[in-house]
Amino acid sequence: MTQLQHLAQHLTASRQTLATAESCTGGLIAHTLTNIPGASAWFKGGVVAYANTAKSDMLGVAPELILQHGAVSAPVAEAMAQGARLRFDTTFAIATTGIAGPSGGTPAKPVGLVFIAVASAKTTTASKFLFTGTRARIKRQTLATAIKLLNARLSLSML
Repeated sequence: MTQLQHLAQHLTASRQTLATAESCTGGLIAHTLTNIPGASAWFKGGVVAYANTAKSDMLGVAPELILQHGAVSAPVAEAMAQGARLRFDTTFAIATTGIAGPSGGTPAKPVGLVFIAVASAKTTTASKFLFTGTRARIKRQTLATAIKLLNARLSLSML
């Protein structure tokens, strides 16, 4: 069973729901999820918040948080995930923010730096990754890792 099949089966069986908040993936996660037959039972929707103003206006990320940590940071990823979960009223939300390249990187925040956050009512955690390759490859790696992180969180929620 693939990671996506596992995710869909688990969410369907447990009657849990999911939303997305995407920046660097530009809707790739939501697109992939909605390609799964029956996704309407558990996927409520997503927001592509590419600009900082969209992160604030659509997801409720405090502008001060972005100024303090930068849009590509764990605190902003966590706030994005929390905002999506609350706005879509879901069990879980996943958020991505990063630098897919090929430009935009700095020594402190290089191309390939991505933060992925998973939020539930109890906890929100963000993980930091440094992916390599082309823009498309970085986005695909982010997608695959986000699905793995979500599956891990779902497995923990069953304990």
